[in-house]
Amino acid sequence: MDQLSLQSLFKVNEIEIIYRNTVPYQDRIQIRSSSTAYEILLATWAENRIELVEQFKILLLDQKNNCLGVSDIGTGGMSSCLADPKVIFATALKARATGIILAHNHPSGNLTPSEQDKTLTRKLQDGGKLLDIAVLDHLIVTPHNYRSFADDGLMPG
Repeated sequence: MDQLSLQSLFKVNEIEIIYRNTVPYQDRIQIRSSSTAYEILLATWAENRIELVEQFKILLLDQKNNCLGVSDIGTGGMSSCLADPKVIFATALKARATGIILAHNHPSGNLTPSEQDKTLTRKLQDGGKLLDIAVLDHLIVTPHNYRSFADDGLMPG
């Protein structure tokens, strides 16, 4: 094997994981209800997009359900949005979250979950079990109201 081929074998990407928490523990908001989660989400949603395009976000929680942060996962069109489980769980793992709350908006204002919403929730809950990350709720949000899967008994067993 010549020197050039040998050198190319050692060219690999280096992966570094960094976690920075700028909010002290005592200042984190504890999520005790879906209404608190909704208030946090609504405060972070772009007012000019919530009724225009569908977006997917997650709330990242520690073991005491204190909010570590909100992460934008994806933006779609008027009636759908891709929520990639790999991105969701990579984000949760990097934030050292032990629980997450899923959220997306329905620009139409209709709070009824679609079959795709239910299927995605089930899929993410199953994935969370493997990683020991609890999927605690899934909220559908509009500027005026929300629907909680957990409150309505729609979270998979």
